[in-house]
Amino acid sequence: MDSKIYRIFIINPGSTSTKLALFQNEEKVFSENVFHDSAELLKFDTINDQLPYRMKVIRDFLSENAIDLTGIDAIVGRGGSSYPVASGIYEADDLLVRHTRESRGRLNHVSNLGVQLAAELQKEYGGRVFTLDPTVVDELCDLARVTGLRGVHRRAIAHALNLKETARRHAASRGKRYEEMNLIVCHIDGGISVTAHEKGRMIDGNNAAGGEGPFTPTRMGGMAVTDVVEHLSKKTPAELLQLCTEGGGFSSHFGTSNADEVHRRIEAGDEYARLVWDAMVYQICKEIGAMAAVLSGKVDDIVLTGGLLRFGEIVETIRSRCGFIAPVTAYPGEFELEAMAGAALRVLRGEIQPLRYTGKPVWDGFACEKNP
Repeated sequence: MDSKIYRIFIINPGSTSTKLALFQNEEKVFSENVFHDSAELLKFDTINDQLPYRMKVIRDFLSENAIDLTGIDAIVGRGGSSYPVASGIYEADDLLVRHTRESRGRLNHVSNLGVQLAAELQKEYGGRVFTLDPTVVDELCDLARVTGLRGVHRRAIAHALNLKETARRHAASRGKRYEEMNLIVCHIDGGISVTAHEKGRMIDGNNAAGGEGPFTPTRMGGMAVTDVVEHLSKKTPAELLQLCTEGGGFSSHFGTSNADEVHRRIEAGDEYARLVWDAMVYQICKEIGAMAAVLSGKVDDIVLTGGLLRFGEIVETIRSRCGFIAPVTAYPGEFELEAMAGAALRVLRGEIQPLRYTGKPVWDGFACEKNP
């Protein structure tokens, strides 16, 4: 067995935070979760404009914890909007970094910064750069792709990294393999993904950063196109995209995406804050019901994960409304840091080979649609 101590640095930019960690093999030596209020992030015109701001967060973390990355073995950045890919760990080469920066997968989300930040640090410290299960992992079934407009297809955009890792851990807790179970898995935090997993494949789910599904602390969620035309027609495309990633949801209702602040207002008797909070959870439950239909009602378990589960009432409300579908199990927080470090460690030890990014989408349309 490989007895070497490998050092692995993890960068996980999210819609409301930057999570950072240093691992030595399986041990998490340092970690920090730096919260960013949406009011601060809205100062940047584009996601890529946040790069210097997020880099400063990293350098402050390294300085405050006296961490020297010289000789680092691997830097793992959260994966963003390259072309859609299969699930797995990828060696983040120049092509993958460039396509993510250019958002070839058409996703306006802060996860695009993960591999960019990792690549910047690699220039200074060396090491190999990896990414695992990016937001554009595409395992959709064919029926999930079709829309009412020819040539326009639904896309797979979700918190694949945490969803899949939590699903694997949950299956193991049941004495089974992920590939043996049908699960509805929900990531509930600054963004919210509600997904159907059939025998190890994430076959459907809301486009979490594209305006589908529940509204969230930072996102407007699904709205009727007629309402968008009536209320948002004067906004630029960039402003509309911002409502789908940073400026909607709690940010729109309260001027802050900080769920703790909104919950304090509820505790102080703010009826409007209670109404909006409960409506968000109500919409999560509706989406879970939709995923139950995707799986034809054959659901082994409903699995919840994400930072907002620190509010136990969310779990209890979902259990009350959706427990008739399947048992509900909650894993507050997330396993993204551990998942990224673990996958990189297996590559470094030679246990698995990383995938190579092809520069092409894993799915590129229906042949029958192209040739009617």
